[in-house]
Amino acid sequence: MIYGKTCALIGAVHLQPLPGAAGYAGSIEAIIEDALSEAFLYKKAGFDGLIVENTHDTPYLKGRVHPETVAAMTVIAGAIKREVGLPMGLQILAGANLEALGVAASLGLDFIRVEGFVFAHVGDEGIHEACAPQLIRRRFELQAESVKVYVDIKKKHASHALTQDVDLAETARAADFFRADGVVVTGVRTGSAPSVEELQEAKASVELPVLIGSGVCPENIAAFSSIADALIIGSYVKHDGRWQNKIDLKRCEQLLSSLPSS
Repeated sequence: MIYGKTCALIGAVHLQPLPGAAGYAGSIEAIIEDALSEAFLYKKAGFDGLIVENTHDTPYLKGRVHPETVAAMTVIAGAIKREVGLPMGLQILAGANLEALGVAASLGLDFIRVEGFVFAHVGDEGIHEACAPQLIRRRFELQAESVKVYVDIKKKHASHALTQDVDLAETARAADFFRADGVVVTGVRTGSAPSVEELQEAKASVELPVLIGSGVCPENIAAFSSIADALIIGSYVKHDGRWQNKIDLKRCEQLLSSLPSS
């Protein structure tokens, strides 16, 4: 269970471009205001937690980010935590997992979402290699075991030809063996859902929490919530179902109304 719920709902706060990224508009205060607006809408709709992501920082750096990104993520996530009061985690794209851990440990956040934890894959940005040894050791050094590490397996926006002989279940088992706290199952891209069979395969392979990281909508939320421990939601609840748009409270309410009664 996550947050004491049979299936927790985690809303994704997609930050506008941060300092150093193409498209940065020049005002951290405006980014904070926009992020707080989204976070409060998730809270009003009844979500159980939040994840903050530098989603609009395209094109992403691979496996690292610059100091200004770390600083901005710390300031913005800290403001959301103070003002909104929901449990929360964060992800720093693409695969800047040590930086994400540092921010989360400094702010006392609940979790980080991690790319490239076990095995290698080819992402939009290039080849991502496994980071589990460095990340888990660093978490121990920081005495930050309270920060859960939820890891993508066979992640979206990536080719897995390098590991085509390693199936989803075996990838989940490897993540478990390397001390992940949960595994995240996704479709092939943002807004694309995994299959129920993929979710069941992951759930049957490990005793860790299993999260869905993309593609949740009213048509599949009943089936997914009966299997997964948490749903990370960031596309359907936006205007027109596009992750680039602002949150639509009506779509949030429509999604939650499709959940089976507990």
